[in-house]
Amino acid sequence: MMCRLILLCAALVGPAQAQRALRLTATDLAAVIDGSLDESVWQRAPLFDRFVQYHPEDKQPARWRTTVQLLASEDALIFGIRAYDPAPAQIRAPLSRRDQVRRDQDFIGVIIDPVGQRRSAQFVRVSAAGVLADGVYTAEDDVEDFAPDFDLEVAVQRLPDGYSVELRWPLAALRFPHAKGAPWRLMVTRSIPRDDASVLNVSAPLSKDALSFIAELQVIEGLGDLAEQVRDKSFISIRPELTWRSGQKPSLGAELKWRPRADWVIDATLKPDFSQVELDAPQLAGNTRFALSVPEKRPFFLESSDVVGQSQPDESGENRSLAAFYSRAITDPDWGLRATWRGASAEATVLSLRDAGGGLILRPAAYATATFPQRGASQASFIRGRTQLPMALALGALASSRRYGEGRSNEVVGSDFAWHASEIDLLRGHLLVSRTTAGFDAQDEPLRSAAESGHKFWLGWRRRDEDWNNAAHLEEVSPRFANDNGFVSQSGYRRATVQLNRRLGSTEWAALPVYELEAQLHLMQTQTLADAALGVPGGEVIDRQVHPGFWFATARNSGFWGYLGLDRQRVRSGGKLHAPRTFTLGGESNPNEWLTFLTGELSWGRMIDVEADRLGRGAQLNLEAKTRWALPAFLGSAWWLGLEQQLGQGFVRDAQGRRAFTDRSAQSLLVLHLSARDSVRLIHQSTRYTRRPDGGFVGADQRGRITALVAQHRIGLSRVLSLGATRSNEAGRPRVTELFAKAMLSFP
Repeated sequence: MMCRLILLCAALVGPAQAQRALRLTATDLAAVIDGSLDESVWQRAPLFDRFVQYHPEDKQPARWRTTVQLLASEDALIFGIRAYDPAPAQIRAPLSRRDQVRRDQDFIGVIIDPVGQRRSAQFVRVSAAGVLADGVYTAEDDVEDFAPDFDLEVAVQRLPDGYSVELRWPLAALRFPHAKGAPWRLMVTRSIPRDDASVLNVSAPLSKDALSFIAELQVIEGLGDLAEQVRDKSFISIRPELTWRSGQKPSLGAELKWRPRADWVIDATLKPDFSQVELDAPQLAGNTRFALSVPEKRPFFLESSDVVGQSQPDESGENRSLAAFYSRAITDPDWGLRATWRGASAEATVLSLRDAGGGLILRPAAYATATFPQRGASQASFIRGRTQLPMALALGALASSRRYGEGRSNEVVGSDFAWHASEIDLLRGHLLVSRTTAGFDAQDEPLRSAAESGHKFWLGWRRRDEDWNNAAHLEEVSPRFANDNGFVSQSGYRRATVQLNRRLGSTEWAALPVYELEAQLHLMQTQTLADAALGVPGGEVIDRQVHPGFWFATARNSGFWGYLGLDRQRVRSGGKLHAPRTFTLGGESNPNEWLTFLTGELSWGRMIDVEADRLGRGAQLNLEAKTRWALPAFLGSAWWLGLEQQLGQGFVRDAQGRRAFTDRSAQSLLVLHLSARDSVRLIHQSTRYTRRPDGGFVGADQRGRITALVAQHRIGLSRVLSLGATRSNEAGRPRVTELFAKAMLSFP
């Protein structure tokens, strides 16, 4: 078939030089995606090879040569990338799961912003073994989200002097305006992990002083004709899925994605099987009264996640961004519809789902989160729009609704903004207002309550330059604020946070190179707002944190940190303001080729036993390790075995030195990779919480275990077949053993 190919070179030659001109060439030959760059179409394409180093030290010339060529066909961008290596035997190319391509592996990354505003970008990583990791990068949070997946075609070939990658990115998988859009932007990255150094090279002159990783994306010129050709093209895919579970009738569901033109995407889902084959990582929850959030993995909610503004609180509970929609609040939808639009300077999304129920409804307070069962169906709806104004100012507005019937509902409206005041300053904020008539009686039964109103206000500032990396947040959540479509674990408080990080540059300790060193000071104070209904006075200190500490980065992609906890904390209104004293040390590293990732954090000292409202000697330890081994070749194919282990334990002793309580969690994941498409996974997860009977406290011993064995065959996103079995034995529930099979196809 005749394809008009446009040859481009994605190039930016340096911070002080103009971008290399992009040339357009027509040809009758289309590239076959096999990993080889020997076809004539590649022989005539211009090369870009002016990469610079970003990690471990930025602004350095790249030591390994990498070349990039870019073709544009009628319906896709096609990348040809050559990674040269003087020691190809050291290339780390294990088989791994999708979205598990990390810095411990050799990979090529492509980051594309087809809107051109550098607010968000889609990215993909391709390992030297041909494994994909993809997602969305958001500049305001400066984080990458691996949850979204794109239907991409990729192939890799190992060569005597390195490896080559061919990547076909369909235009239907890119989100860009219909007209008047800014030039598309691009950056290519290359990871080179070695025992002496873990290097990341980039095609743009990116500095660690930038506010985000996508601050310096290169402009792709010459795409005007292509954009004109494809902006009115319509793409549609239907993805039926059939699920069978032992003891149940087979369930048929479907998802539809329709792009009527470049700036619109319509999503629909009917009876989806939203159960997770891979279990959520367990969390230590026995010494807190607040609900814990878990990340989203379900495809329907991941379309243009940056437009929704969905995010999770960080470990301190601080909402770093909008967090007005938390899709895990939707438990079991019967159906759902969604429309997303992107313009040149604005974007919007609207969705509505019918949730069959079965989950939990949160009602937060200053000292704990109350949870109630969602026994009936509800309608969940959400809409958000955002526009880009002059002076680097973005304004947004949203509305959220959860209706349970019989006059019971929760509505939230609000507005948010982000202002890049300078190249080193970012100011953000939002104001949300809620109205709730969905209440509960003393027996946790739902009822229509008198309308209660509340608000949530958050203002954040961040500055990053050569000497400092600082942030400050101010937050206020009134006692009656609730968001049943979001995640709100605490209300009735006012909180101020300051994070000061003094950047001390690079140095060397003995034979240890230190690439980045920071002296840190974290300050936070949380106080109550008056809540007459619960008898909580205003101005009561809930939490005061003073954490002087340090962080440094060194060889093998390693980072280490530590801080003193000079805190004050109260666990109930009118209770004692305790003075816990702790010391925390932590670190993470990619030690070597078989121990690919190791991280741990240990806190010890005088800690609070929340349930007993007292101080005691205690500790909390969290560990995670990932290992992998190449197995002997079988039937001409190399197999890989990977083991991921997560462990957590916390305890506090009483006045007699006995453990008042112990909280443990563990997850083991063993994965046998038969090929890039086939794998067998064994997951075992256990939790245990024990409390010693003492005075008015009743003893407890709660255990839970879940084991899952899953065999999966996957070809991209279009064809997935899973077979497996699960066995669960959770506290307070009967033991359940289940066999299941799930098949998912895609048309076209």
